[in-house]
Amino acid sequence: MSERNVLGGELEPCGTDPVTGFFRDGCCHTGPADRGSHTICAVVTAEFLAHQRGIGNDLTTPAPEYDFPGLVPGDRWCVTAANWLRAHADGAAAFVVLASTHEKALEIVPLEALREHAVDVPADPGSLIE
Repeated sequence: MSERNVLGGELEPCGTDPVTGFFRDGCCHTGPADRGSHTICAVVTAEFLAHQRGIGNDLTTPAPEYDFPGLVPGDRWCVTAANWLRAHADGAAAFVVLASTHEKALEIVPLEALREHAVDVPADPGSLIE
């Protein structure tokens, strides 16, 4: 059986540039090894990245040993549910791609909070510039 998203549908890919996911497969899949619950597909903003850095979760500095390139605003990334919820509470939540957010996120974050920040971003945002 395939993994489900927070809307009850099949979990869709989150991002491949950079390649995201706890398992670096482009999806917000999770499993027992993922103690952080990297289940929310976020489209990060400068505000969210600054907030994360402020709580000790630097998402901008590359960490090659973890296959982590460092993020810039507009990147899609599977973030931990707890850190996203903390950013939400502090008014700095990133946008969320619901179809790419794993249903396990609902164990930590209410669906209503995710819906407040839902965004539909095409796989190639460059097509919006035409």
